[in-house]
Amino acid sequence: MHVAFIGTGRMGAAMVRNLVAAGHKVTAYNRTREKAEGLGAAVANTPAEACRGAEVAMSMLPDDHAVAEVVFGKDALSGVPHISCSTISTAMARRLATNAPGGCLSAPVFGRPEAAEARKLLVVAAGPVDLITRYQPLFDAIGRQTFIAGEEPWQANAVKLCGNFMIASMIESFGEAYSTLERAKVDPHLFLEVMSALFGSPVYANYGRIIADRKFEPAGFALKLGLKDVRLVLETALECMSAMPFASVMRDRLVDAAGHGQGEKDWSSVAMWGRP
Repeated sequence: MHVAFIGTGRMGAAMVRNLVAAGHKVTAYNRTREKAEGLGAAVANTPAEACRGAEVAMSMLPDDHAVAEVVFGKDALSGVPHISCSTISTAMARRLATNAPGGCLSAPVFGRPEAAEARKLLVVAAGPVDLITRYQPLFDAIGRQTFIAGEEPWQANAVKLCGNFMIASMIESFGEAYSTLERAKVDPHLFLEVMSALFGSPVYANYGRIIADRKFEPAGFALKLGLKDVRLVLETALECMSAMPFASVMRDRLVDAAGHGQGEKDWSSVAMWGRP
C-alpha cells in the first residue's frame, strides 16, 4: 500500500520504519525535513506533495494545532483518506471526520518510542467499518494488537485520553509510594519487583523503573504533552457531563511540574513531587 506519513518524530519515525519493513511504500513529510530522512521512505516537501499517488495518509503529530495546520492549512493533506494516530481532542477528531473528503479514521496508539520501534504498539481504531478493514494491514505493521472503539472516530480518541489519564494516575501513585518507602528506608526497586509480580504489567514495570532510577531524560513522552492530554480528557469529561475529580488533581500536579521547568522531561518526572 502507498502511504503518505505526516510527522516523523520519535514515534512517527519508528512507525514509518515498520511500515517500510512490512513492504508498504511510504512518502514521509516532517516540518523539520532532516527527521524524515534515513527512514527508508521517500521525503516530501509538503503534506500535499506526500499525498500525491498515495492511497491513504497517516499522521502522528503532537497536538490539535499541528493537526489543524497539516489538514486545513496551506499545502494540506488532500484527496486521500486520513488516519489520525495523534493524541488529540475529541472535538478535533469530530472536525476531522466532518471535513475529511476521502474519509477519516482515528487510530491513536499506546506505547512509548521503544514500543513503537519493536512494533508492540496497541492501536485503538474507530470510524467506518469498511475503512478499518481496508487499513488493518497498516495497523498490523505498526502494532501488536488492534482494538475497535466504535464507528465514530472521536470514540478512539476518548479511549486514548482516558488511557493516558490511567497512566498518569499510576505515575502519581508510584511517586507517592516511593516517597513513603524512601523515608522508611525501603529500596524502591524492591517495591517495584513486588508490584510487577502483583500486577504483571509492562507499563507498571517500565514506568516504575524510570521513576525508581529517576531517569527522566531523554523524554520518551514529554511532560508538557502529558499535561495536554490530561487537559483534553477533562474537556471530554465535560462534554460527556462526567466527573473526573482525580484528573483535576493530575492536571494541577502537571501544571506545577511544568512551572518548575520539567516540561521537556519525561512526564513520569511528575512523580518527584514531594520527594527529596
